[in-house]
Amino acid sequence: MRLSEITDYLETIAPLAMQESYDNAGLIVGDKQTEITGALISLDVTEDVVDEAVNLGFNLIIAHHPIVFGGLKKFNGTDYVQRTVIKAIKNNIAIYAAHTNLDNMLNSGVNAKIAEKIGLQNVQILSQTDNKLCKIVVFVPHAQAEMVRAAMFDAGAGCVGNYNSCSYNIQGNGTFKATDGCNPFAGNVGELHTEPETRIETIIPKHLLSKTISAMISAHPYEEPAYDIYPLENRYSQAGSGIIGTMPKAENASDFLVRIKKTFNCGCIRHTRLPEKPIQKIAICGGAGSFLINDAMRAGADILLTADIKYHQFFDAEYPFVLADIGHYESEQFTKELFYELVTKKFSNFAVRLTKVNTNPIKYV
Repeated sequence: MRLSEITDYLETIAPLAMQESYDNAGLIVGDKQTEITGALISLDVTEDVVDEAVNLGFNLIIAHHPIVFGGLKKFNGTDYVQRTVIKAIKNNIAIYAAHTNLDNMLNSGVNAKIAEKIGLQNVQILSQTDNKLCKIVVFVPHAQAEMVRAAMFDAGAGCVGNYNSCSYNIQGNGTFKATDGCNPFAGNVGELHTEPETRIETIIPKHLLSKTISAMISAHPYEEPAYDIYPLENRYSQAGSGIIGTMPKAENASDFLVRIKKTFNCGCIRHTRLPEKPIQKIAICGGAGSFLINDAMRAGADILLTADIKYHQFFDAEYPFVLADIGHYESEQFTKELFYELVTKKFSNFAVRLTKVNTNPIKYV
């Protein structure tokens, strides 16, 4: 199996267009045409993880955190990033990362896996992303409108929240004159033709726009289909930062945190004052999510589970809202399980292993 088959599949789940501007998700080391012998899954990439891949005979590491965030100007082994990359290259091991692009997906991302682990229901994106949608408008003869609509929907267009196949259609008349060398679907060369047409409007995430246009053109009867693209400022409900949902039953806050500590095997949980009333509405953000404190409070969450909270940020949590830091590694550890499920479901006969290396750099006394 070629590396491109795996990376292309993962990017249908977590499109690179959904990563944050500071991120470096995608193929970091390797050639997409390489034949892959097996994949080792890890949260981080370290020298020990590369050694483990070598010992297994695997030539791909799939990780959550990119080993390289900024540009590397030297490769002389003076830090762990350089040493890890050098070792991977020497051993012909590819490194692929799905980071904030995976974090930001509602139904298949990191936060969705956390929500599953703690039993949340009715989950929604906490802070929806914007500038990720556009509208495509195309003009089609009436008889072929359904075929073109279906092709666009199959390519991913027309999804609004939990609804799919959404479009708006208006009937009117289009005009055109075919010039020499044309082979018009209707009308004659050199004559002005009027064709009854359907104007189809539908919404599409920007990362699927090229695919949708290709599908539309393939299904369209005209040699030169007329279509328009409009950028939208609407927020994209299927992607963004954090998740919020509800537990089936309200739970004592202290008991809830004890359960979280056990589920996530936390060395400790730092948290603000706990309320006397039970909690039920839970906001979560794997990794560093303190930027979502105000969003969680505005959304009516009883608690935000996240990591990397600074001392003064705890003051931002207005009682009875609870802010809880469960640790960066701890909050994202189930990403490995998520990767494993995704890859083995798609490629059932492919060798995949979870790393045995604990890459958490933080220890507790």
